[in-house]
Amino acid sequence: MLKKAKGITKARPGMCPWVLAAISLLASIIVGSNSSDSFGANAEKSFHHLLHEAMSLMDQGMENAPMTGDPDHDFTAMMIPHHQGAVDMAKLELLYGKDSALRRLAQEIIVTQEQEIAVMQMRLKQFKSP
Repeated sequence: MLKKAKGITKARPGMCPWVLAAISLLASIIVGSNSSDSFGANAEKSFHHLLHEAMSLMDQGMENAPMTGDPDHDFTAMMIPHHQGAVDMAKLELLYGKDSALRRLAQEIIVTQEQEIAVMQMRLKQFKSP
């Protein structure tokens, strides 16, 4: 489905437009991300180091999620960093992985989990509103 040329991921003809948009967004995130809440992929760190870093950030986010005693709120607050951890690990699969089926799965994880994160963030805001 994807063809890699000189570090740039190119889509094959016939790929769904929303998938192309997601891949383009993903590529810009991977290449240009300096976000403090995301792992930092670079040539100086191995896949295993980056994977461990992504899992540590996920664990920290879940441990530090604000708990209120409301099951809906608390579930949502913990699932956001959990989903972000899955997104970060899927990005690593796209950077390092070679299996086409797993790369497709990683792309799907990124798209769906980011959509779910957006829904959960919206719900958390509604919990805070009167």
